[in-house]
Amino acid sequence: MKFLDELEKVLSSDKRFIGEDNQIIKTKVSDAARSNDGELLKALFKNKLLKEVFFTKVDDIYVFDKNKFVWVLESKEFLPDSYTMYKNKIGLVDAINNMISKQQDVSLVWPYKDCVLEGGQTKEDQKRDEIFYNETLAPDQVNRLLALKVLGNAKRYTKDGVEEDIEFNEHDNLIIKGNNLLALSSLLERYEGQVKCIYIDPPYNTSTDSFGYNDNFNRSTWLTFMKNRLKLARKLLSEDGAIYVQLDYHQAHYCKVLMDEVFGEDNFEREIIWRIGWISGYKSVDNNWIRNHDTILFYSKDNKRLRFIKNYILKNEFKEIAKSEAERYPIEDVWNGNEYDNLNSIAITSFSGETVSKMLEKSDEVKGQKSEKLIERIFKAHTTKGDLVMDFFLGSGTTAAVAHKMGLRYIGIEQLDKHIDISLRRLNKVLLGEQSGISKKHDWKGGGSFIYCELLEDNENLVNELEDAKDSKAVKEILNKAIDNGKLIPSILPSDLKNTEEEFNNLSLDEQKNLVMELLNKNKLYVNLSDMDDEDYDVNEADKKFTRSFYNKE
Repeated sequence: MKFLDELEKVLSSDKRFIGEDNQIIKTKVSDAARSNDGELLKALFKNKLLKEVFFTKVDDIYVFDKNKFVWVLESKEFLPDSYTMYKNKIGLVDAINNMISKQQDVSLVWPYKDCVLEGGQTKEDQKRDEIFYNETLAPDQVNRLLALKVLGNAKRYTKDGVEEDIEFNEHDNLIIKGNNLLALSSLLERYEGQVKCIYIDPPYNTSTDSFGYNDNFNRSTWLTFMKNRLKLARKLLSEDGAIYVQLDYHQAHYCKVLMDEVFGEDNFEREIIWRIGWISGYKSVDNNWIRNHDTILFYSKDNKRLRFIKNYILKNEFKEIAKSEAERYPIEDVWNGNEYDNLNSIAITSFSGETVSKMLEKSDEVKGQKSEKLIERIFKAHTTKGDLVMDFFLGSGTTAAVAHKMGLRYIGIEQLDKHIDISLRRLNKVLLGEQSGISKKHDWKGGGSFIYCELLEDNENLVNELEDAKDSKAVKEILNKAIDNGKLIPSILPSDLKNTEEEFNNLSLDEQKNLVMELLNKNKLYVNLSDMDDEDYDVNEADKKFTRSFYNKE
């Protein structure tokens, strides 16, 4: 048994293979052998006995017999009482199989985690196959996908009208139409480390979700989608900044673990429960308790630098509610032991939870999930006038409307045509002094401005044309245009398509559309800044001027 003793001695000298109680973990050794680990092979080769058993000389070269080594390693004769990979204990382990109870690090893993998902869509009924670009295997594609984009069709909206042929300045508010992953990547050039607060209300990934992203995201796709965007969001945050993510029960807990990884578990600040209704008990359409809240995950970029501004509710704002509450609760509970007439302000925590909720929901706005008062409370905790805030799932524009009335600078990103239309109309009303939501509280009279611009489309134009095509002839024209302009995926040659033309003609209209959609190069949906002066992209002078002003390029 000298041979096995020598093997145990050599393996024990490598701390990487030692677990609790100084026991060798066979699976770690096996993994190292299968990957031709240099340190392991050197150690085995230096031992004369092990060298003779596990190495074969071919001419002047020694070849490691990996299969023999693993066979010996896994035999019952070698360390029969050795710990298994899991050390005969029950519990969670980290990436190198150490008990988490000792290591304190854990990651959520899922298919496609190491990929980038563009997630492109401009219409809610659009269904198109997405590509996962592996960050290791396809670095060129990922770099091109996330490269700076040309910004076009820029307009400055004011209460006096719309200005065109404009340039960007550092004080401008910004609404961007386009894919939010690509927009976030482009914004880093100007705004990295400058955003004080981010609020997002992303797709909840439910069967009834109004966000029609291709179809219901399965969980792994949703997590990849969110991971890509949260990593960029973290770069945009200032060191004292914060991010709030509003979700329901479908993804909130998975997102919590994901955000622990992206932002760091130490930077998790609070789980906030936002009540979205007053129904309680049971409802005929439900089988059990009614869900009437959302979860808001609140993270800092750096908990040691986080700026959190405590805010107080003035007593006169909610005088009527306070009086009615006094009838249900002892006066000292409502007013925290202070006389009403002598009280200048009261902390939110002085009220019962139900009282606070009623106070905050009492407003002139259709009390939706994205209440203006909710977002106002969030921004007041982290910002002062002139600070920069962001929402890259802008939706109907609530975040931008609140920021505008509060005197904050803001960036909003939205991809769906319908939501962009709603947001622009809503913000136009804000410019003119509309009085819903928090307007009266802030004595809002109107004014200010914002810029609307778009990620300049390239293949995205073809996508839109394809969706609107009414017959096979129109689909073929789009395909020919894509061929002529080099817009197909690189692996497809025009000659290949020519040889399958008859098969294409026999497909239904929907099948033809789907096939052409698959053939379009999804990495050329928008124009990269590096291609702006390329005549093939035909970028007009107004778009070039605005783009250069935004990126500070001459």
